[in-house]
Amino acid sequence: MKSIDAKRVTEEVKKLVMDANFFLPEDVMASLREQKKKEKWILATNTLGMIIENAEIAERDMAPMCQDTGMVVVFVEIGQEVHIENGLLEDAINQGIREGYEEGFLRKSVVADPLNRKNTGDNTPGVIHYSLVAGDQLKIMVAPKGFGSENMSRLKMLKPSEGVEGVKEFILETVELAGPNACPPMVVGVGVGGTFDKSTLLAKKALMRRLEEYNENPYYADMEKELLEKINAMGIGPQGFGGETTALKVAIEYYPTHIAGLPVAVNINCHATRHKEVVL
Repeated sequence: MKSIDAKRVTEEVKKLVMDANFFLPEDVMASLREQKKKEKWILATNTLGMIIENAEIAERDMAPMCQDTGMVVVFVEIGQEVHIENGLLEDAINQGIREGYEEGFLRKSVVADPLNRKNTGDNTPGVIHYSLVAGDQLKIMVAPKGFGSENMSRLKMLKPSEGVEGVKEFILETVELAGPNACPPMVVGVGVGGTFDKSTLLAKKALMRRLEEYNENPYYADMEKELLEKINAMGIGPQGFGGETTALKVAIEYYPTHIAGLPVAVNINCHATRHKEVVL
């Protein structure tokens, strides 16, 4: 049995939420630079240049890359042989969020009640997903999620008879409806299968995948490539100004489902697909 002090969890989460807001993932930056070289439309090229410059300034000055510093989504993989001592794991994670948003001067965007709308004042609570795995390690990934893109996400319970073409049509329709509102170039996470709730979790987790990685199943990998090509042919472009870079990635995750169902969830992220992780 491996013991991890709750205070260590808090310290790590505090650092992760700040780093996620200050530093654009290297794979995203590399993709933006590559797309800038490929763009033929001058406004798209200039817009990508400003996005890259913004990320460079954020990293240099240790400042948020976006004014919407998000609601913190946390993925926790806890080994069966891990014991958290001197506090509850969930309390330690939320304390890390609280301290990180205060110390990093990050905008507090969470309201305690979705209808009464009173701000909690410290960006807690986070949305925390737990997975129990083998071993004696604790893996924590934080992903601050802005709501300009989150609000453009959709779920549909398709009929099985609608098949793969129905799935593709829904994904493309969702991206088209999002248009400039999701601050493109976007990253498109897709969850297919499971239940109503499982499909949305799959879509959220798909956003955590590195841009150069594809689904291990060749069938879904080919679908990711096909959909990305079709999305970029829409002409929405960076920030909606036109061009060939509407999305940087389409990532699909799937799960077994019921014979009567075909759930499909599309979770859209802006280019700043913010996430950082640590293994303890």
